[in-house]
Amino acid sequence: MNIKAMKLIDSAVGWIATSFIPAPKQRKPLSLFISLLFIRPGGIGDAVLLAPAICSVKHAYPKSRITVLAERRNAGIFSLVPEVDEVLCYDQPREFLHALRGCYDVVIDTEQSHRLSAVVARFSSAPVKIGFDTNERRRMFTHPIPYSHDDYEAVSFTNLLELFGIETLAVNMETPFLSVPDAASSKAAGLLESLHGEPFVAVFPGASIPERRWGVDRFRLVAEVLSVFGIKIVVVGGKEDRQMGAVIADGGLGLNLAGLTSLSETAAVIQKSSLLLSGDSGVLHVAVGLGVPTVSLFGPGRVKKWAPRGDKHRVINKGLPCSPCTTFGNTPHCPVDARCMSDITVEEVDRAVLELLHPENKTLQENP
Repeated sequence: MNIKAMKLIDSAVGWIATSFIPAPKQRKPLSLFISLLFIRPGGIGDAVLLAPAICSVKHAYPKSRITVLAERRNAGIFSLVPEVDEVLCYDQPREFLHALRGCYDVVIDTEQSHRLSAVVARFSSAPVKIGFDTNERRRMFTHPIPYSHDDYEAVSFTNLLELFGIETLAVNMETPFLSVPDAASSKAAGLLESLHGEPFVAVFPGASIPERRWGVDRFRLVAEVLSVFGIKIVVVGGKEDRQMGAVIADGGLGLNLAGLTSLSETAAVIQKSSLLLSGDSGVLHVAVGLGVPTVSLFGPGRVKKWAPRGDKHRVINKGLPCSPCTTFGNTPHCPVDARCMSDITVEEVDRAVLELLHPENKTLQENP
């Protein structure tokens, strides 16, 4: 089932379900728990930024068993989180039923807006049910938690743990919180062999919606400028990004690995890079989780909620009056052709990339 269809079902069925299903009995928070289920439908970025909360739980309760109910499109992220003991898929009927019938002490629904995941939490066997109180979904939890669009998303997820007195990790984006499996790292090393160990910049040109796209020609111009300074680029992404990657890397500017790697192998390529250049995307958050510096291009998305933090990251955002316009993952059609993205210049991006690669050399930054 595609994402649009799932959203339509959620808005229709989910509203009815969360409005009329009886609320669960209120329970006191547990002082000790053994088995915990995190519900995390949605995209890659949400899954990545849930990792610090999962790590906090495992740090506080090392003997706990953590299961994640994800979707096929984001489940691969949890192979990068060793603290997760089991991953089940929300959109695989057998695995979904296995999760629903499982015995858990606590279920935490990390979905921010859609309602059906809250219904799943309600019908789980867990006595303690936690989730965000953003709409009627609050009725499905024993402990609804406030949600703010002004909080960094990793912070929002760790807020779900406050009931247990867990001293959450500081959500320090300078410290890696994802781990690449050895097999994926070896595969990436083979794909990058032609670079002979030379430093490179990873580029992700893709976007889930047109309003977040900066333009393949602009990425190509950045690659040309970097080549002047002897810096190769490696394009990462899915099969849908393969053609863009060919345009960007053509003519010896670098490698086009788009469509050739799994999610964990893409993470391994990014981990070996000096920097990732990307729009507002799940791949961007993967780089953050690996401790890799980033230059990110923001337009419709909420900078306070989604932009990387720390000295290793540069966020380019024009701050137009109509931006941000995305709310709970929904971006309206733009009547001005996404000026928030098109107004970002190649020169701005060049300077940001070179500043991170060569912070000691002002000449490169001022004359890209």
